Amino acid sequence: MATGDTPIPPALEDAIARLKRERNAVLLAHFYQDSEIQDVADVVGDSLQLAQAAARTSADVICFAGVHFMAETAKILNPGRTVVLPDLEAGCSLASGCPADRFAAWIARYPSAFVVSYINCTAEVKALSDVIVTSSNAEKIVRTIPSVKTILFGPDKNLGRFLEKKTGRAMVLWPGSCIVHETFSVRKLVGLKERYAHARVIAHPECEEPVLAMADMVGSTHALLKYVQTSGAPAFIVVTESGILHAMRKAAPSKEFIAAPPDSNCACNECPHMKRNTMEKVYLALRDLSPRVEMPPDLLDRARRPIERMLALSA
Repeated sequence: MATGDTPIPPALEDAIARLKRERNAVLLAHFYQDSEIQDVADVVGDSLQLAQAAARTSADVICFAGVHFMAETAKILNPGRTVVLPDLEAGCSLASGCPADRFAAWIARYPSAFVVSYINCTAEVKALSDVIVTSSNAEKIVRTIPSVKTILFGPDKNLGRFLEKKTGRAMVLWPGSCIVHETFSVRKLVGLKERYAHARVIAHPECEEPVLAMADMVGSTHALLKYVQTSGAPAFIVVTESGILHAMRKAAPSKEFIAAPPDSNCACNECPHMKRNTMEKVYLALRDLSPRVEMPPDLLDRARRPIERMLALSA
């Protein structure tokens, strides 16, 4: 395959490594990326880990193998650096389901409320927020908010409900959800539990409440990965995007991992947006330093404040 005047080399791992050296670039990849991308990345992590990595990098170029809001976060934290996303169409159902104009109108209905936004949102929504959270730090941050404050939480209602139960804080929830995590089937999960009676069920808090009720452990992707390493259980039914299984198998090779199925027979436990990134696109992004993630300076400044507040509270 050729793009422009230069063909894509067959040994992509070596070519990507060479370009990273030449560009003084860092490759950040989410756990939900294809395994081959994870294996060539400099940092593989969940949203919090990747935001922290972006905040401390000294690289000239950040290539973000994830989805658009993640690359936006890296650019917000690094306005003077080049940030590239292998596929600009790698979006997020939570972000697209929470337009900034509608979010602003929603906030306006609750004067003096404290706005907590899940990191799975656009830069424009971040700029309207008081603090950003991830599934790794949301409980800790929500507990720091004064009890007299009304909390608005968006855009994931399932994570919001989970936090309400964990913290005892009632919140006003934006009615959004993840297309992957809302597809897991309770009926099929029951069947898996019967078939794999020796396995523990672990789930991401973006899942629907009936699914979370069946889980032995609920946590962020990083927390789930740590749990399978430290738990004495020999097997795990994993209820989140199936890309995490690669990291789990590397971290705990002697254990068994079973991907929870969706309600249909499709591969809906894979995020179609995450899977838009490929090794070829990573190579081209590093080679051409394109497509770039850019935002107006005023938006960068407004969105940076709630992200920096999150990072400070996560230290």
